[in-house]
Amino acid sequence: MQPFDFQLRPRIVFGPGSLERLGQFAVELGARRALIVSDAGVVAAGHFRAAVRFLEQAGVEVHAFHDFAENPTSAMVDSGAVVARRCQPDLLIGLGGGSSMDCCKGINFVYSCGGRVQDYHGVGKATSEMLPMIAIPTTAGTGSEAQSFALISDAETHVKMACGDPRAACRVALLDPELTLTQPPRVTALTGIDALSHAIETYVTLRRNPISITFSRRAFGLLAHSFSRVLDQPQNLEARGQMQLGACFAGLAIETSMLGAAHATANPLTARYDVVHGQAVGVMLPAVIRMNGRQHPEWYAELLSELEPVEDPAEAPDRLADRVVEYLRHASLATNLEELQIPSEGIAAMAVDAAAQWTGTFNPVPLTESLISDLYRDSRA
Repeated sequence: MQPFDFQLRPRIVFGPGSLERLGQFAVELGARRALIVSDAGVVAAGHFRAAVRFLEQAGVEVHAFHDFAENPTSAMVDSGAVVARRCQPDLLIGLGGGSSMDCCKGINFVYSCGGRVQDYHGVGKATSEMLPMIAIPTTAGTGSEAQSFALISDAETHVKMACGDPRAACRVALLDPELTLTQPPRVTALTGIDALSHAIETYVTLRRNPISITFSRRAFGLLAHSFSRVLDQPQNLEARGQMQLGACFAGLAIETSMLGAAHATANPLTARYDVVHGQAVGVMLPAVIRMNGRQHPEWYAELLSELEPVEDPAEAPDRLADRVVEYLRHASLATNLEELQIPSEGIAAMAVDAAAQWTGTFNPVPLTESLISDLYRDSRA
């Protein structure tokens, strides 16, 4: 049995309307000035203004940073740190999707510890205590609210940097499924596929352990039962809540088990061809499941049993991979690289990039450039 060292760091508060308690949590953390990091879409949806209202009602002065985009870069983090130095907050709030929460953590590294966000690429590199943070996800995807890592792209090299430290974990993860009702259908689909990939990948990594297995399996059950429902019934609050909890539980699993080959092969698709992350990881996941399943079919059988009986574990990898393809089709997403117009001549370069990805080192089947090239070829059609 794999040893583990686990501490549930964020206080997790879940329930419709729970955003109304934001002021209470800020005061409990001793906040007098808060900096909210949220993107333009969150502002347009009205969630930012609601958060400001609840904070101001509690006597908390509010400042904001909105000048960032999907896949936040080191330059965006630097801009946010400038705003933080100007307003000198004692609380940071990440309100939005994974980009908002990751950018918020990146700002915290630079504001609290100095230097550049590149200095914190890796694990455990924070040099001092960091400001308390509250994470409020408005999507059901990354599970960033439950993780002590920020994913930031280097503005010059475009390398995705995982910056992780226990002190970067949020104090409170505030899960209000009502906030996810405003997601556009495509965002619902992309973030949902990302969350499903987290649940599936964390279940089979080299670092899988009793804690991660528990969170991964429950996450998969919640997500797999509710994904199609949120696509067909976007105002179904129960299904939205299940997706949000599933994404959070998968994020908790990532903390102790990490990810695998689907994410390692997805990142070059994003970096080289601008394929959005949820689409990239979704299109690679079936081939990865089939590859890993040749050695560990029983693990996928355990996951699949959350949905349907599995009498022969050897059949489980193909059945689960086919189910992922069905999810992609239902969401009107591409199911292969040809649909994404990824040229076959780009496979060799992507394989080199993928082989250097940190997430790939946790895959249960050791990755080589040759094996990665096979995964890309298997994902072409």
